[in-house]
Parts: sequence; structure tokens; C-alpha cells
Amino acid sequence: QVQLVESGGGLVQPGDSLRLSCVASGRTFSRYNMGWFRQAPGKEREFVSAISWAGRYTYYADSVKGRFTISRDNAKNTVYLGMNNLKAEDTALYYCAADADMNWGTQSRISEYHYWGQGTQVTVSS
Repeated sequence: QVQLVESGGGLVQPGDSLRLSCVASGRTFSRYNMGWFRQAPGKEREFVSAISWAGRYTYYADSVKGRFTISRDNAKNTVYLGMNNLKAEDTALYYCAADADMNWGTQSRISEYHYWGQGTQVTVSS
């Protein structure tokens, strides 16, 4: 069992930056592909970004490509999501997720992930 705890969300203005963190419990974090998803009110949960277990591969949704950066520190059991040039449409509850299958494949699918955090709220408003 893996527990994921997100932090770093908040209320920011358009154009600002934030960095989300997700800390995982357990000793097998380095074997998990990790992902970030988000869900805005009244909308379905959507894929944001993913990173492979060793950090070799990354993948981004088109809506955040060039603005968001995913990274990980396996020594700290932590995955990060750096978010620059935030827009109002980035407002959502952001979730961290862990994929226990070390194969890198359909990382944008919700069904690919086995463990989920509770989320951290990001609100972008002027």
C-alpha cells in the first residue's frame, strides 16, 4: 500500500507560478511511474503530466506543455509539478497518482494508476 500526500497549492494570479509536491510513503517509490491529474468543478478528471520511475521519460497534456514541468527525487520519495504562467483554466484540484507497473505506456489513462492522493487545490484568479 502506498500513501500519497500532495501540497503546494494555493490562490495565485494569472501569470504566477507554483510548485506542487507529492510525498509517497513506503520503500518502493522509485519503482513507480508517477502522474499528475486535475479536476475542475463540474468537469471530469484529466491528465496533466507523467514521469517514468527513473525519470527518464516525461509526458504532458497539450494544454500544459511548455508551462509545466514534472520532476522527481527518488531519494526523497517525492514528485514535483512546477507550474509557470498559470491561467484561470488551470484552476482545479490537483491529484498525484502512482502506477505500480514499471512499464511506460498509456500514462494518460486514469485506469493506469493504482494509488491516488487526496489532492491540493490550485486557484488562479485576479
